[in-house]
Amino acid sequence: MTTKEKTDKTVKTVKTGKIENMAIGNDTIAEYVPPSYVPNLKYRKITVTGGAGFLGSHVVERLEDKGVDVFVPRSKDYDLRTMEGVKKLYKDAKPDIVIHLAAVVGGIGANRENPGKFFYDNLMMGTQMMEEGRKNNLEKYVAVGTVCAYPKFTPVPFKEDDLWNGYPEETNAPYGLAKKMGLVQSQAYRQQYGFKSIYLIPVNLFGRKDNFNPNSSHVIPAMIKKVSDAKRTGTDVTVWGDGSASREFLYVDDAAEGIVLATERYDKVEPINLGSGMEINMKDLVNTIADIYDFKGKIEWDKTKPNGQPRRCLDVSKAYDQFGFKAKTPFREGLEKTIKWYEDNKK
Repeated sequence: MTTKEKTDKTVKTVKTGKIENMAIGNDTIAEYVPPSYVPNLKYRKITVTGGAGFLGSHVVERLEDKGVDVFVPRSKDYDLRTMEGVKKLYKDAKPDIVIHLAAVVGGIGANRENPGKFFYDNLMMGTQMMEEGRKNNLEKYVAVGTVCAYPKFTPVPFKEDDLWNGYPEETNAPYGLAKKMGLVQSQAYRQQYGFKSIYLIPVNLFGRKDNFNPNSSHVIPAMIKKVSDAKRTGTDVTVWGDGSASREFLYVDDAAEGIVLATERYDKVEPINLGSGMEINMKDLVNTIADIYDFKGKIEWDKTKPNGQPRRCLDVSKAYDQFGFKAKTPFREGLEKTIKWYEDNKK
């Protein structure tokens, strides 16, 4: 007997996609109600912008493992900062679902040097991709934001409800705000047009195939390269800041799994954090990398350089509650895998 057939009884329910307690008459039972919006991705054409990049390549791997027809646009063929390039993409790919991962990103140094570029490029790509998705009657649009959108002094752990309670950390603000406009657009389009889009907020990522270019890399690949080079040359390591800032990190394979799960199972207006729930300060991070390398040199902290946001650690309970995502890779294990990949591929 289905829930709809129980019309003669009082039914207190029920979130889709979970086991819930239901009061029927005087009895309480547990029933699993599959979400009605779960698409079978195998029979959908999915476009992954940024699919040749660090995170995107892992998302594409996950989708292809499921037998999905994936289209990966390349920047030389589609300039997504222009409406012409975006329209060409939709015309050529004819997607049912878009996962928008393309972004212009970098560490603290790159953000300080390119605030205007990071703001404009990311804003234009996201805004135009979603607008054309609406016009092309997409089945679903997955916007992937950034933890840099959170206010500088967000209480830890960061909850999705805190997203608008202050201004982001200054060096990341142009990038973070440009990406956060994807949430505003997503919610506005759902309200006015019924457009099915979701917004995910991943924490700092790391893993194999990361960007190790010292001019644009994030903290973990930057530190791995510094320690690797210092051990090879017998020199010391200099790190920005005083080591007190903390971060949460998510292994890229886990992030890709979370994005695919959300694409399948999540369809609500509220943003959702993707993270591991594990916080580590910069001194402990650098010491852990040095320990894996068995590096015996000196580590110096350049306190004239910025720390960035004082702390970052997400409340990740909603991702588990809404679509069953939980990070699986222990942090040190992820570091060891990342270091091995770098050492095997750095030449």
